[in-house]
Amino acid sequence: MSNKKDLKQAINAICRDLFAECVASSLYNGKPDEENTKALLSSILSINDDFVRRISHPEPGMKPKDYYRHLIDDFNKQVGEIIDHIGNMA
Repeated sequence: MSNKKDLKQAINAICRDLFAECVASSLYNGKPDEENTKALLSSILSINDDFVRRISHPEPGMKPKDYYRHLIDDFNKQVGEIIDHIGNMA
C-alpha cells in the first residue's frame, strides 16, 4: 500500500465484500441462526471501523512501517476468522 488512502479503500472494499457474502450466505443457507448472523454482521462493521481509525491514528513511538505491517497482519487474521464463521453458517 502506497498511502493511507489506498489502505483505507482496501479495508473498506474487503469489509463490504465480507458483509455482502454474509448476507448472501444467510439468505441462501436454509434457516441460519438469526442471532449469529446479526453478531457476525456487527463484528464486520466494528472491524471496519476499528481498522480505519487505527490507520488515521498510528501509535506514537513506533516506526510507521512496522506499525502498518502489524496493522495489516491483524486485519488479515480477523478477516480469516470472519471467513471461517461465514463458512460455518450452513
